Amino acid sequence: MSSRKAKVERKTLETAIAVELVLDGHGNGKFTTGVPFLEHMLDQVARHGLFDMNITCDGDTHVDDHHSVEDMGITLGEAFASALGERKGIMRYGHAYVPLDESLSRVVIDFSGRPGLHFHADFTRPRVGNFDVDLVSEFFQGFANHARATIHMDVLRGVNDHHKIETLFKAFGRALRIACSIDERAAGSMPSTKGSL
Repeated sequence: MSSRKAKVERKTLETAIAVELVLDGHGNGKFTTGVPFLEHMLDQVARHGLFDMNITCDGDTHVDDHHSVEDMGITLGEAFASALGERKGIMRYGHAYVPLDESLSRVVIDFSGRPGLHFHADFTRPRVGNFDVDLVSEFFQGFANHARATIHMDVLRGVNDHHKIETLFKAFGRALRIACSIDERAAGSMPSTKGSL
């Protein structure tokens, strides 16, 4: 089992991102990304997952937020993969249902080693504030690919797009918390009959 902490940096011609992650944290988040709405959502992940997260991003937001949001998903996924190490002794699976007023979302995660995102959400407007709602799935696709996780995300009902997105991020944090948790009965064993993830 790793130290369950990670520091990851990613630099491209479009973004420079640094992530510090503590899996067994207290829900403290610090974000300087240039994308305020995503910072609000990332704070939900930290708070509900009880992760300590410090994320900075210097991106080409003068173009739009796409590269910054996608690359933050990628880098955060890499941080989770690093912090989980060989993934021995973890619960592996996690799920959560989260409501917010009229909205309800479900997120199910498997740290299977096989990346895949199955994302089902109908948004009724192109933006929430200045945030492009298409970037929600881009963030989670980047995360799934680089955390090597299978993730199913469903907005089951809702009217307000802000509420829908917030329930997805809150449920994501809760499901991550379960999937990353140490299974005391597993005694450090690999949670797979194959012997590896």
